[in-house]
Amino acid sequence: MESRVEDIVIVGAGIAGLTTSLGLHRLGVRSLVLESSNNLRVAGFAISIWTNAWKALDALGIGNILRQQHLQLRGHVTTSLITGQQISSTALANATGKHGAHEVRCVKRQLLLEALANELPSGTIRFSSKVVAIEESGFTKLVHFADGTVIRTKVLIGSDGVNSVVAKWLGLNKAAYSGRLSIRGYITLTSSHKVEPMIMRFFGKGCRNGVIPCDDKTIYWFFTCTPTDQEKKLEDNPAKLKQFVLEKLENVPSDVKGFIENTDLDHILSAPLRYRHPWELLFGNINKGNVCVSGDAFHPMTPDLGQGGCSALEDGVVLARCLGEVFCTKPGADVRNNKGEEEEEEKYKRIVASLKKYANERRLRSMNIIFAAYVTGIIQQGESKLVSFFRDKFLAAFLAGVQLKIADFDCGKLRSS
Repeated sequence: MESRVEDIVIVGAGIAGLTTSLGLHRLGVRSLVLESSNNLRVAGFAISIWTNAWKALDALGIGNILRQQHLQLRGHVTTSLITGQQISSTALANATGKHGAHEVRCVKRQLLLEALANELPSGTIRFSSKVVAIEESGFTKLVHFADGTVIRTKVLIGSDGVNSVVAKWLGLNKAAYSGRLSIRGYITLTSSHKVEPMIMRFFGKGCRNGVIPCDDKTIYWFFTCTPTDQEKKLEDNPAKLKQFVLEKLENVPSDVKGFIENTDLDHILSAPLRYRHPWELLFGNINKGNVCVSGDAFHPMTPDLGQGGCSALEDGVVLARCLGEVFCTKPGADVRNNKGEEEEEEKYKRIVASLKKYANERRLRSMNIIFAAYVTGIIQQGESKLVSFFRDKFLAAFLAGVQLKIADFDCGKLRSS
């Protein structure tokens, strides 16, 4: 049963979906966000927000809300899990690039999603709305729900994550398994943790570990490895996951171990690391007609550069700007004089052109980040003596520089200058 007609429907109330919706709202354009769960999903606990993402958040007008809630990180220090010795240190507080001073904070995912959602008009997000099928219907798409409801829309945006229904409809392949596993956790203390506002990273023995303060009382930590078949079976057992991590981290400082040891089991999760092959973005359909994808539905990547969520924020601003050029612009006299189907066709052509513009703007950058993140992960997690030697002696500082270079980017304002 068809229930309503919408200009823009966004599938998924994650970072990319909410960013796009808020960007459109700032431009005076209404959208409907469909979320399959019954509330905002915050899997992952926290996210590194780098300079490029702060540019996007400022364009949306919510950057300062999040700055007030999170510590600015002054740098990152890398330590060998083999020797226990520090192998590199990079300052962030005074680092600058072509787009200005660098800014990095570890942001609680829930606070980020709430900051985005709270700025949206009531009724923008429709929860418990699981999309099961997409159907062509002239210049529109019919979106079918599990409960039998159907919505007709002029634009369909898939921001529905790594297992995206919209990406599948576009013909994109399922995200590839990297062969690696991620374990994440966070702990909130009753008093200050007294940890310096730094990213602490540990490499070696085929593992990668990081510990980052979010605020004065909250610590976020992560651990990645290439699991054996036996270790893959630990995924659904937080107690065994915690013990597994602690056994691998014998050379980390005692306070780091303490944070992991004292993390509640409810605050530990794991997931296989998936990514989209870069060449799929070159040859596959990011957009087709009046349909496109963003965020993890578009460019799932390994977390080794901390750019997954940052890229999703960029996507949302760029996509809102491109669609705004269609929905914020009054049609010319020739279009206004058209009737019925001719007017619909003209609007459809402008929508298609705007989504092509978005795809062209985001394609190469997304490919580069996916590739850089994948290669960085291989080097950081390498087990061989040769890889370990070059990483510890030469590459650790180089990789930190790559991270800063990727983050030195500005996706622009919501309105074209």
